[in-house]
Amino acid sequence: MSETTTASDEALSSPSDTRLTRRSGFARLIRRPELASLLGAVVIFVLFMIVAPAFRSVEAFSTVLYASSTLGIVALAVGLLMIGNEFDLSSGVAVTSAALVATMLNYNFHLNSWVGVGLSLITALAIGALNGFLVVRTKIDSFLITLAAFLMLQGLNLAITKLVTGQVASPTISDMEGFDSARIIFSGTIHIGSLSIRATVIWWILFVAIASWVLYKTRWGNWIFAVGGDDEAARAVGVPVRRVKVALFMLVGFAAWFVGMHTLFAFDSIQAGQGIGNEFLYIIAAVIGGCSMTGGRGTAVGTAIGALIFGMTNQGIVYAGWNPDWFKFFLGAMLLFAVLTNTSVANFTRKR
Repeated sequence: MSETTTASDEALSSPSDTRLTRRSGFARLIRRPELASLLGAVVIFVLFMIVAPAFRSVEAFSTVLYASSTLGIVALAVGLLMIGNEFDLSSGVAVTSAALVATMLNYNFHLNSWVGVGLSLITALAIGALNGFLVVRTKIDSFLITLAAFLMLQGLNLAITKLVTGQVASPTISDMEGFDSARIIFSGTIHIGSLSIRATVIWWILFVAIASWVLYKTRWGNWIFAVGGDDEAARAVGVPVRRVKVALFMLVGFAAWFVGMHTLFAFDSIQAGQGIGNEFLYIIAAVIGGCSMTGGRGTAVGTAIGALIFGMTNQGIVYAGWNPDWFKFFLGAMLLFAVLTNTSVANFTRKR
C-alpha cells in the first residue's frame, strides 16, 4: 500500500473527523442526517392511515413500495453524488435515454434483448463518465455541465425516436428473444401470500444495503465524505478526488440505466419525452433524506426514507380522494421542513 494512501486513511480517521468522535447515544441520534425524514415519514404514514381507509390495505402497501423503489434507486445514486458535493440534472432524461438505446437497437438490428441491455448499460456509463470528466477537467459547476447534458439528451431522445419510428414512442420489443427473462429480472413480481412485491423493491433494498456498507465500512466511503467536505483538503492527503467524482457520476448513469430497463420491460415501450422533471424529484428525495446541498453529509438509508415519503404522499393523496395537485404542495412543504430541520440540527450539534 502506498505511503500516500496510508496518509489519507490516517487523515480521514483522525480525531478531527466528526463521524468518529465518541458521543452519547442521544447526541449520536440527533446528529443522524435522516432523523428529520424519519419523523416526517412517521407523520405522513399516520396521517394517511387516518384519512384514507384504502391506504391500510396490503395492495396499497405494495403500490407505495413500488412507487418508492423506482424513484429511490436513482435518488440513492443522486444522494451519493450530492454527498460528494456534485449534482446531476440529466438523471431524469438519462432514464429514458437508456431505455431508448436498448429498444432501438433491439428492434432495428433484431438483437437479443440482453444484447440491447448490455449496450444500453455501456452507453449510460459513458454518459455518466463524460459528465464527471467534464466537471473535474473544466472545473465548471456540475449544475451547468449536467444541465447541458439534460438539454442534449432530451433533444436526442425526441429527434432520434421521430427519425427512426416517425412518432415519439418506441416500437414494442415483446417478441424479441430474451425479453421474458429480462422482464423477470427488471420488472418481475414476487408473491408472498396476498402481498405482491415488484422486483425493483428487492433491488432497491439491496442497493441501499450495499451503498450503506460502502459509505461506512470501506475506504471509498471515507473518500466520498472527504471529497464532499473539502475536495482540496482531501486531495492534499492523497484522496483520488477526480476518480471518486467520475465514479459517482457513473453510478448515477448505472441507476438511470437500471430504472430505464425496468420501465422498458414493464411497459414494452417508452415515450421519448418521459423523465423530464424527474431529476428534481431525485434531488429533493435525497435532500429530504438528509443529504446536504453543500456535500459531506448524508446517508443511503436517508435517501430511501426520502423516496418512501414520496411514495406514501403520492399514493396516499390518491387513496384519500384528494386533488392530485396537493402533491406539489406536500412536496414543497416536505422540502422546506427537511432543509430547515437539517440546518437547525447541524447548527445545534456544531455547538455541542
